[in-house]
Amino acid sequence: MSTTDTSGTTDTSGTTEQQESLGEAGAQLSTAPLDDRAETAVTGGPAFGVIGWIRWFWRQLTSMRVALILLFMLSLGAVPGSLIPQTAVDEIKAQAFKDAHKTLTPLYEKLQFFDVYSSVWFSAIYILLFVSLIGCIVPRTWQFVGQLRSRPPGAPKRLDRLPAYTTWRTGAEPEQVREAALTLLKGRRFRAHTAGNAIAAEKGYLREAGNLAFHVALIVMLVAFAWGQLFKSEGGKLIVEGDGFSNTLTQYDDFKSGSQFGIDELEPFSFKLDAFDGTYEKSGPQRGTPRTFEAKVSYSQGGTDKKAVIRVNEPLKVGDSKVYLIAHGYAPAVTVRDGRGKVVFEGAVPLLPIDNNITSTGAIKVMDGYRDQKGEKDQLGFSALFVPTFAGEGKGTMFSQFPGLDYPVLALTGYHGDLRVNSGLPQNVYQLNTSKMTQFKIDEGTGFAKRLLPGETMTLPDGAGSITFEKDVKEWASFQISQQPGNGLALTGAIAAIAGLTGSLFIQRRRVWVRAVRGEGGVTVVEMAGLGRSESAKLPEELGDLAVALTADAPPAPDPGPESEPDADPKTEPDAVPRAAPEGVRDDVRPGAVKHAVPEADPEDVPEPAEEPAEDPAPSGEADK
Repeated sequence: MSTTDTSGTTDTSGTTEQQESLGEAGAQLSTAPLDDRAETAVTGGPAFGVIGWIRWFWRQLTSMRVALILLFMLSLGAVPGSLIPQTAVDEIKAQAFKDAHKTLTPLYEKLQFFDVYSSVWFSAIYILLFVSLIGCIVPRTWQFVGQLRSRPPGAPKRLDRLPAYTTWRTGAEPEQVREAALTLLKGRRFRAHTAGNAIAAEKGYLREAGNLAFHVALIVMLVAFAWGQLFKSEGGKLIVEGDGFSNTLTQYDDFKSGSQFGIDELEPFSFKLDAFDGTYEKSGPQRGTPRTFEAKVSYSQGGTDKKAVIRVNEPLKVGDSKVYLIAHGYAPAVTVRDGRGKVVFEGAVPLLPIDNNITSTGAIKVMDGYRDQKGEKDQLGFSALFVPTFAGEGKGTMFSQFPGLDYPVLALTGYHGDLRVNSGLPQNVYQLNTSKMTQFKIDEGTGFAKRLLPGETMTLPDGAGSITFEKDVKEWASFQISQQPGNGLALTGAIAAIAGLTGSLFIQRRRVWVRAVRGEGGVTVVEMAGLGRSESAKLPEELGDLAVALTADAPPAPDPGPESEPDADPKTEPDAVPRAAPEGVRDDVRPGAVKHAVPEADPEDVPEPAEEPAEDPAPSGEADK
C-alpha cells in the first residue's frame, strides 16, 4: 500500500519505519469531520441506500467546492439585478426598459430578471448557501472546542524525522532542561506540558478560530441581508425650496417596504428644504461638472427643531431613518390667469432633467377654477421645456449649454380641453395627456409654442387667458428616506469576516517538542523539533530562536568527537545522541543548528510516546472550508 510522506510525494518503499516513528505527524490540522468515503471505497462497502444518499448529498452541500460554486452563482445572479432595471427599485425605469425591448421582455419576465432579488432561483441559491455554511460550522466548532480542551500530543520516537530539528549535548540535568524548556515555551505563549521525557507544545489556535469566525461572519451577513429585506422601508420625495415633508405614508411620492414592515414603524419627524446650493466648474475640460451639492434643511423630532446640511453620501440621520440627497433640478415659478384675468394657478413647477446640463421637461396642469372669456369651465395644460443656460438663437431646437442658472429660458406649448385626470387611470404628473385636448396656436413664437424669459408673459388666443414666467426660479431636491435595520449587522459581519480571514491566512499553527535524556558518559542529549501546518521558513527560524534561548539554561558541552561516540542501538536508544539526518533533511549542520527539509508537513495527530499516550488526539483531514 502506498503512503504519502511529509513532503507530499508518494513513496511505496521504506514507509513502515517512518509511520512507526512519526505516526500521522504529517497529517494536516483541521476541524473538519472525518470523511470515511475513501475507506468505504477501499473496503468495498455496501451500495448506497436512502440514508447513504442523504449523507452523500449533505457532504457535498457542506463541502468547500460546493460552497464556492454557490458563492459564485450568487455573485453571478446579482449581475442582471445590476444591469436590468428592477421593478422594486424603480418601476418607471423598468417599464421604460420593457417598452424599449419588446423582444427580450417576455424572456426576462420568465427568468424573473426584473425582480432578481426576490426571484425563486436567487432565493434558492441564497438558502442553499446559508444551509451549507451552517452545516459546516456546527461540527467544526465542536471539533475545535475539543482540540482546545485537549493537550498537545506527545513527542514521536524519532524527532529527527521532523522537518525542523536540532540537537546538542549539555552538562545540565535532563529534569532541569525540561523545566527550563517548559518555562520558555509558556513564556512564548505556547500551550505546553510535560509528556514523559519530553515537553510538548502547540501554538497558533487562532488560525482555526479565524477560519470559523470567517464562516460565522458570512452567516451574519446573510442574516443581515434577509433581515433588511423583510423589515426595510424606502420612499422618495421631491421637495421645492421652501416646502417641507412629514414622514407619513401620504407624503411620499413613491414608497415600498419589506413584507414584515408596519406603517406605524415610520420614524416620526419632519423637515423643510430651506435652500439648495449647487455649484459647477465654469471652465476647462471639466466645465459643467458638479462641485457642490448641498441641501440646507430644518428638521424637527420630538418637538426639537434643528438645522442640518445634507450632501451626497452624507445623509441626515433621524432616529433609525436616513435622508439621502439623490437628485436636483429647477422649478420655474409661473402664474396662470383665466379669460377674466383671475389668477387660477400660481407656484413653482418642478421639471425633470433630461441631460447633464439640466435641460428639463414637465407639465403645468390647471384643473379647477379656470373659466374662459365666456365664463365656461375648461381645463388648461402646458407642455414645458426649460433650460438654465440657453444655447442658440432663432427657432431651432432649444437646449442648455451649462447646468448653472445663467440664462434661463422657458418654452411653453398650451392646450385646452379634458386633462383626463378624472378618467380613473393613474397619470404621470410630469406628462400631459393631450388625447382629449386642443392645442393653442400662438401668433408670436413658433406657431404653437413660445419661449419666455423671466418676467415675460404668453397671451393665449381667443381671450383664453395668459401665463407668466416669473423672475423667481426655484430649485428642488429629491430625497430618499429609508430605514435599513440590517445595515449595522452587515457591517459587523463584514469586519469580522475580514478579521477572521486575515487570521486564517497569516497565523500558522505549529507544534514544538523538546526531549532531554541522559546519554553515554552522563551527558544530557537535548533534541528539539518542530512541525507546522504548512510549508513555511518561519518554523525553522522560530525553532532556532527557541534553541538559542534554551542554551542559556542548557549550554552545549564540548563535542567528544566521532571516535568517542558510543555505538548506540537505535531501537533501544534512538535519541541518546545526535544522528545523521534522514532523507530530505540537511545533515551538514553543526551541533545546535536547526536541520530542516524544504517541504514542511502538518502536525496533526502526532502520537504520544509509549510511556504516556496522547489524551485526545486531534482529528486529521484538510478543512473543507
